[in-house]
Amino acid sequence: MELTTLWFFIVGAMLIGYFVLDGFDFGVGMSLPFLGGDDRDRRLIINTIGPVWDLNETWLIVAGASLFAAFPEWYATMFSGFYLALLVILVALILRGVSFEYRHQGKGREWTRWFDQFIFWGSVVPPLLWGVAFANLAQGLPIAPMENGGWIYQGTLLTLLNPYGLLGGLTMLLITFAHGLVFISLKTAGDMREGARSLATKVGAAAILAGATFLGWTIMQHVDSPTLWVIVLCSAVAAVALIGGWVANLVGREGWAFTGNAIAIAFALLAIFMAMFPNLMASSIDPSYSMSIVGAASSQKTLELMTWVAVFTLPLVLAYQAWTYWIFRKRLTREAIPVGAH
Repeated sequence: MELTTLWFFIVGAMLIGYFVLDGFDFGVGMSLPFLGGDDRDRRLIINTIGPVWDLNETWLIVAGASLFAAFPEWYATMFSGFYLALLVILVALILRGVSFEYRHQGKGREWTRWFDQFIFWGSVVPPLLWGVAFANLAQGLPIAPMENGGWIYQGTLLTLLNPYGLLGGLTMLLITFAHGLVFISLKTAGDMREGARSLATKVGAAAILAGATFLGWTIMQHVDSPTLWVIVLCSAVAAVALIGGWVANLVGREGWAFTGNAIAIAFALLAIFMAMFPNLMASSIDPSYSMSIVGAASSQKTLELMTWVAVFTLPLVLAYQAWTYWIFRKRLTREAIPVGAH
């Protein structure tokens, strides 16, 4: 396998890791208005991800840095074309992170209420807009080569908000919401566990419907693609895993439900990456304008150096993250949250 293709899949794997891990963080944040009956419940919900949410977000930073180093043309074109959408995502992530740290400062009920709102909307907006962005990458975008090299995005934010893109955003939103609810039921006990499991059943059913429609539409758009059979296979695995996770949640097997949702997110995104392959950005103006993996890649020496760095650093990152999850593996209870404490 050429290094350009290898790094396409490495960047894809990092983004998949980000959405699997930070995906349940988003879902937990979305659950606050639905499961947080009082401040004690809301603190319990937030504490389920307290030790890990910032570690999960590092995958986005690593993926972005790898994207910049391995495919600078892709990075430049995508970040300039999606500038407004990415800015909104960044603001939402900042507000969410700040809220996790400052809501407990005890400045009064109104103070806490505002930060709870920031956590909720900071958890809704990113998966919605990420879903829109990745759906458009799979579908194709109005890009064209420039005279002095590189590519330019010739659309606007409204160009991204097409029916297929919006369906991708809704699908990502629902799947991450269900993923987070299952995580809450996995990490808590008592009424919170049962409430999260019940809501996950309802949200999961909607996620299955949206996901099946989105993946079916993706397959129909790529019937002439040389990777069609891989897209179909990945879509089928994602569908089976999502349904399996829903059934596992229904019978109270939260561990299997969480695993099913994680596999569904991973293979749904893999289907999108295979729909893009062998391009990074397909042009909806003219197929000859498309940005290929080889055409947008860094030099061979850069990719070789990055490969050696990845070989030595990624196992350490994975080991540290696994150790963190192991240390904080126990369930949390409402009784363990002191009344009136923050």
